[in-house]
Amino acid sequence: MSELLIAKSVIKALTKQKKSICVAESITGGGLGEAFTQIPGASKVFVGGVIAYSDELKVSELGVSKSDLKKYTAVSEEIAISMAKGALKKFKTDFAVATTGVAGPGPAYGQKAGTAWIGVASKKEAFAINLSLPGKRDVIRHAIITSALAALERILKP
Repeated sequence: MSELLIAKSVIKALTKQKKSICVAESITGGGLGEAFTQIPGASKVFVGGVIAYSDELKVSELGVSKSDLKKYTAVSEEIAISMAKGALKKFKTDFAVATTGVAGPGPAYGQKAGTAWIGVASKKEAFAINLSLPGKRDVIRHAIITSALAALERILKP
């Protein structure tokens, strides 16, 4: 299923459930927010987000702990969850989704290109999904966006 079809499904489910969502993006650089805003009616449920590409912005805008960044690195389950929780708190939404990882071409944070984490938070729970993706930078970034949308779609199904 295409990225836009999944985004449409997520927006439809959120609208039906009268729930809101925000994003905290690093590796996807705004691509997830873009996917949402391409859907007519998204403004009813999508409030916005933060592109926290640098560790400094993860700390200042999302409340990620400096010690956690040092201990786990930005490309980790802990930071993906922390980013999602920080966005949830900042934007006061029902759901938040965060993306962090290494798009390449080479390794970073001790991780190979294609390593990524998607953090999802709600008022009830928070968790992260680990991805190990092949391909070039643009392919990896789009796969993360599609994977994040697909995870949200599954969560929102009745």
